[in-house]
Amino acid sequence: MKIDARGTARALAEAGNWRAILLHGEDAGLIRERAAAAVRSVAESLDDPFRVATLDRENQDRLEEEVGALSLIGGRRAVWVRDGQDSLLPVLQRALALDSDTLVVIEAPGLASRSKLRAAMESAPKAASIGCYPEEGRALSATIGEMLRDEGVRIDRDALNWLMGVLSSDRAAVRGEIEKLILYAGKGGALGLDDVQDCIGDAGGATLDDATSAALAGDRAAADVALERALADGVNPVAVARACLSALTRLQRVMVAMGEGQSRQEAMRGLRPPVFFKKAESFNRALDRWNLSALRRACAETQTLELACKQTGSPDLALCRRHLAILSATPRRG
Repeated sequence: MKIDARGTARALAEAGNWRAILLHGEDAGLIRERAAAAVRSVAESLDDPFRVATLDRENQDRLEEEVGALSLIGGRRAVWVRDGQDSLLPVLQRALALDSDTLVVIEAPGLASRSKLRAAMESAPKAASIGCYPEEGRALSATIGEMLRDEGVRIDRDALNWLMGVLSSDRAAVRGEIEKLILYAGKGGALGLDDVQDCIGDAGGATLDDATSAALAGDRAAADVALERALADGVNPVAVARACLSALTRLQRVMVAMGEGQSRQEAMRGLRPPVFFKKAESFNRALDRWNLSALRRACAETQTLELACKQTGSPDLALCRRHLAILSATPRRG
């Protein structure tokens, strides 16, 4: 069964009602987080060898055997499958045909929309197919707020706006940085802009934002340095492409608003999140360098980059470096 965004929370909260849960999409961190929650809801733990079996790509042929196994200490079992691809489908279908209450949780980051595995899970009544995609805007703000509220930590608006502008798009990276902030503030504490900058200033997401800002403003040297720092911090090439696309889209929104009669300042203030004041200078330089037609071409090129980075065996790191070099090149108008 295909689960939409509104039904995801309920489907995961009731993970025990399913025989299989397929988690696909581009946010590997969110996929892993949701998989862990589903496994824990059934097996009550992630590392109990009697109730949880973890299968990597090399041993997925054991799926049928693991689904049919009984727990030696009682309780329902879960099989946690990593890196699910279409090759998993035949053994999965045999496993689900067994008389068993074992839950199968499949992580499948990057699974194609026309995947046979995805189609089978979307049509199976006792299976849940759930898309996991990077959050932005209100969704990201709500996630950050929820994580902080759970620990009684408050954050002011300026700090939240800055934080949203620098965090990586990957859920695991977001959670890691929020946990760092919670530790910094202490349970029941409060966070201001200075606190967040002191704690998160060198996050991979911040360096990635620096890289895209510098590239669009035409500063090749700064873009190269920031990109290498982001990659060293574990940012993946798909995240680089998405960050570029997000930055290009924000420039387009401002230009469209200006074309409709707004001043540059009004158009920039209308962005959500708004342009952080320390980034205003580079944002203005980017606006001076680009026009709408060039931005649209760059968006199309960036989407092509993202698709290329998802191809097995592609030189994705080299492609990202080349793409930022192209964005940095002048002139970009016309």
